[in-house]
Amino acid sequence: MISRNYFNRFKFLVLVVFVLTLALLIQGCNSTGSITRSSAYNDSDQAQQRFAWRAQHEAMKKASPFKDLPFQFIGPEVMSGRSTDVDAHPSDRQIWYVTSASGGVWKTTDEGKTWQPILDIACSASVGDVAVAPSNPNIIWVGMGEANIFRSSMAGDGVYKSTNAGKTFRYMGLGDTQHVARIVIHPTDPDIVYVCAPGHEYTYNEERGIYKTIDGGRTWQQVFYKDEKTGSIDLVMDPKNPDTLYMSTCERLRRRWSDPLPSEQACVYKTTDGGMTWKPITNGLPENLAMCERIGLDVCASHPNVVYAMVNNLNPQPGAAGGVDSYGRPIRERAIGADLYRSDDYGVTWVRCQGSDAIGRNAATYGWVFGQVRVDPQDPDTVYCMGLGIMKTSDGGKTFTRFGGPGVHGDHHAMWIDPADSDYVINGNDGGINLTRDGGETWFNYENQPVIQFYNISYDMDTPFRVYGSVQDNGSYRGVVHLDQGRDLIPQIRWESAPGGEASYHAIDPTNPNLVYSESFYGSISRNEYDPEIGRFQSTNIRPREAEDEEPYRGQWLAPFIISPHDNNTIYHGMNFLFRSTDRGDNWEKISPDLTNYAPEKQGNIPYSTIFTIAESPLGRPGTIYVGTDDGNVWCTRNGGQDWQDINTGPTEHCVSRVAASHFFDGTVYMAKNGKRHDDFNVYLYKSDDYGQNWTDISAGIPGGPVNVIKEDPYNRNILYVGTDMGVYVSLDSGKNWHVLAEGLPPVTFVHDLIIHPRDHIMVIATHGHGVFALDVLPIRKAAR
Repeated sequence: MISRNYFNRFKFLVLVVFVLTLALLIQGCNSTGSITRSSAYNDSDQAQQRFAWRAQHEAMKKASPFKDLPFQFIGPEVMSGRSTDVDAHPSDRQIWYVTSASGGVWKTTDEGKTWQPILDIACSASVGDVAVAPSNPNIIWVGMGEANIFRSSMAGDGVYKSTNAGKTFRYMGLGDTQHVARIVIHPTDPDIVYVCAPGHEYTYNEERGIYKTIDGGRTWQQVFYKDEKTGSIDLVMDPKNPDTLYMSTCERLRRRWSDPLPSEQACVYKTTDGGMTWKPITNGLPENLAMCERIGLDVCASHPNVVYAMVNNLNPQPGAAGGVDSYGRPIRERAIGADLYRSDDYGVTWVRCQGSDAIGRNAATYGWVFGQVRVDPQDPDTVYCMGLGIMKTSDGGKTFTRFGGPGVHGDHHAMWIDPADSDYVINGNDGGINLTRDGGETWFNYENQPVIQFYNISYDMDTPFRVYGSVQDNGSYRGVVHLDQGRDLIPQIRWESAPGGEASYHAIDPTNPNLVYSESFYGSISRNEYDPEIGRFQSTNIRPREAEDEEPYRGQWLAPFIISPHDNNTIYHGMNFLFRSTDRGDNWEKISPDLTNYAPEKQGNIPYSTIFTIAESPLGRPGTIYVGTDDGNVWCTRNGGQDWQDINTGPTEHCVSRVAASHFFDGTVYMAKNGKRHDDFNVYLYKSDDYGQNWTDISAGIPGGPVNVIKEDPYNRNILYVGTDMGVYVSLDSGKNWHVLAEGLPPVTFVHDLIIHPRDHIMVIATHGHGVFALDVLPIRKAAR
């Protein structure tokens, strides 16, 4: 189990040198495998800047006047988060290495009973892959940046290597790849390593494809590059002939308004000369590969002539109706979905497996998230296809059964099968890690890695107070913050389910802690009233409804809503319009025009051009409201929505991640912009004292972004708190200077939200990858006097 002060172990030296000058050749291949270009590889200015920011953050930690003021981990006590990969010691299966989407790398030496975080020098906590060298298990490679590119995936910063089983790591380059899908190590020569890079999540780039080193990472050669759109998404090696590798490609790009789409880049390639040349091997795969996307690959270790490909086949399924997807979004045509193909001749020809129809829906409409297939190392007919569940075949794909059991979470991304005992299987999913020792008859659930992905945090005014938050793929939860043992002894807590889904803000009536507003996703909202007689909440759907002649409203994944600080019966709810209810959501009034930069060409399967953040000034007359949108607009009304004024500043299309109205001065407002979806990691942070007519940049001194949240202290007008994808910062002088608040936190912490409880003077932060932490702010106020 994780102790209360578990994260206090994260103390390390300032990074002295992070940028390596690597002299190496880059070779690219067109679809026939011929070399098309050659150049030297060096980390870009952007990658070097991220390393410099991390070094600055470490220096600020040492110099911070609050370096001994600890954050305290408060849980959830039993919960984990998305695992992206797992590998194990080749001869000691007590030793595992697990990577998480946004919580770093973890090691166990007792078969999952306890865990230790490793790799403390990276610029990111997002990890794509881990690989243990078969010939020397002390050599561990880690590829940074989740390759599944969820809406909340973060960019990584290259590859790292350990030669002492994870005690220490060294940066080995490739910082511009940002995401790593697979690392493959030669079975007998650990100096030969391949890195599979799918490319940036939101922009095209050249640092994608396959990289190879033959000297343990000192130099790299880009042995596959097709173009700036084509990313490599999977790579497997023939263990009996390690110069033979199979690789799949696709266009791994998210738009701000759509999930990854099918493209002409989907393909499977093979090399027989260690990556020097590649040839497409598509005979028997879907004819229209341009309507496919992610392709997962695996080779049977004992019968390497047998190769499997699991294709995210988006070609229309004949005779299938559209309907809606898992999130209620309309489907024009139902796709074939997950599709399994087998080759018995080293990839020369492929045959669609007879029972593929049984797994088609296993990836729902988002097969780009999954795409992982594993073959039993001893039996070429036993295959595991991962998606929402795990589908297993024992007859080469003729029939499938579900593989799992009680306590096994859904959404599967990783699997390790003991090469000496195929009944021993470790599985990684959105809930963490599961283990079976008997081929799936019984399962062990390891929810003791605190890599929980919170989106947000809210509080109530009960005594003691509760905090509420929503968790990626786990739903909404709440926990009591106990101060009775002391403000520096806040215990871990076992959280309980709360109203709302995995994407839900929460607003709790300040006069009635049993009245909670929540949502599920894309603008839904409900009023939830706790009934003590039945011991649960009674929910009422209060989503604003479109008139018959209106287009559907557009709502964010987490559509914002707030309770008015002037009247707890008044609620504001943001879609593409701002709505107001004065009767707790029973009736709604539209009080704005469309406040976004709506453009039809920027509308896909993800609602875009939506309101992202709302704040109402608590001072003066009600109705001074600020609104920020995901497409870069900032607006102010001073008369309850009768008139709106554009008060934008900063990058015009960057998401407005937060607006915050001052508690002390009418007209003072703070605003943050987030450039993640533009491949921009800079800090954008502003203050205005005249309702947004003029803005002052207050970002100087914060080492890198993006910025997710800014809050003003409720008792001291000069104290500001900021959460970024690096950590937490505080200013004692209204943003002129900044200090790090880091004691007790992991080295890099994606801080998505924070609150300061106005009565109990406790800060609570929601991290997307490490759970929830609390901090006593009274010492900060004392220092600011």
